[in-house]
Amino acid sequence: QVQLVESGGGLVQAGGSLRLSCAASVRTFSRPVMAWFRRTPGKEREFVAAITARGGTTYYADSLKGRFTIPRENAKRTVYLQMNSLQPEAPAVYYCAADRGEWGPGGYAPYIYEFWGQGTQDTVSS
Repeated sequence: QVQLVESGGGLVQAGGSLRLSCAASVRTFSRPVMAWFRRTPGKEREFVAAITARGGTTYYADSLKGRFTIPRENAKRTVYLQMNSLQPEAPAVYYCAADRGEWGPGGYAPYIYEFWGQGTQDTVSS
């Protein structure tokens, strides 16, 4: 069964850090690419970061490079999103996703991901 469960969201002050977790089933964690997306009110779901299963190559949204990282812990079948130096903005729901295919130019687009978690909300206060 394909399953992704996010956790770790909450309220944090600007400048602080937050770590989200995405626990995956055995079948899901073996997918070639796992990624994080986020959605804020009134906006489309946007790419945050991704990591490949083979080699652990990482990809980030340009605006988040240097502040966000996406480590994975294979023994726990978990992918994390470490967010540092958070900036005040509208509350966002962060989603974990997994793709059946290998990473490619389309990896930044949400529509290519087949499996999604339920999301976890993060709010950064000023």
